Amino acid sequence: MSVISIQSQVVHGHVGNSAAVFPLQACGIEVAAVPTALLSNHPQYPTLRGSVLDADLVADLLTGVEERGLVDACKVLISGYLGSAEIAAVVIDFVRRAKARNPKLLYLCDPVMGDCGPDFYVNADLRALFCEGLVPLADIITPNQFELAHLAGQVPETVASVESMVATARGLGLSTVVVTGAQLPGLPADTIQTLAVEPRAAWKVSTPRLCCHPSGTGDLFTALFAAALVEGQPTAAGLGRAVSGVYAVLEETERRQSYEMALVASAARMLRPDRLFTASAIPPGADAAQRPAARSR
Repeated sequence: MSVISIQSQVVHGHVGNSAAVFPLQACGIEVAAVPTALLSNHPQYPTLRGSVLDADLVADLLTGVEERGLVDACKVLISGYLGSAEIAAVVIDFVRRAKARNPKLLYLCDPVMGDCGPDFYVNADLRALFCEGLVPLADIITPNQFELAHLAGQVPETVASVESMVATARGLGLSTVVVTGAQLPGLPADTIQTLAVEPRAAWKVSTPRLCCHPSGTGDLFTALFAAALVEGQPTAAGLGRAVSGVYAVLEETERRQSYEMALVASAARMLRPDRLFTASAIPPGADAAQRPAARSR
């Protein structure tokens, strides 16, 4: 067992574990998928069936994970959409036990709380547990620009440059902060950036902005970045790999004009992207936009 992934699951579409498990398995990585919600589809459809799971059920499943010895063989523990403060409390306890049992374990927390468009989509109690409980336990977090600002106690408008984003990420005191979907003043309108920030180094990857906006891209990115960690890739290489894989899936999604990510149809390109976007180092104090740079494979 290489990865334990704790997040939502849907019957139709690709979000949460339904976006993360397949890419990890395609990379040859075993995954223990623990659901926090079981839903018919993501909430952007006109109807939604299913529900967030009872916290006691999630706790029981995690106990089973421990009983099967999966924590001992785990390299990366992922948490994503949790659904309720009660589940977040259960996950906090599990992460503490898991890290005590396996000191080499990396905890990757995707603090799924909201975005610039829809604002927050989890309640204040759950947001508080991300800020005060889950993120402080994490080795790596993968917030979007909106979530990064909230974790730092700021408003998104104050995290509006590469320089301020790097400073804000470092202020959280974590080993690695990866900021996804950054749209910064000065960037071309058709460009989007992903940044990885560590205490002594930072990198960015710029890609063209595509027209499609399917749900689950953050979950897919986190899975591909986790795969790179399992394989022992350094941060910059893992960042480029994950961004390139997501871009390949989105290109196919746009070509098919699909509402859901064309995850299965683009599996080969996800693993071996036609366009490889490489991470460039962010110099200290740098605050300059950079157009996408890609090379053909």
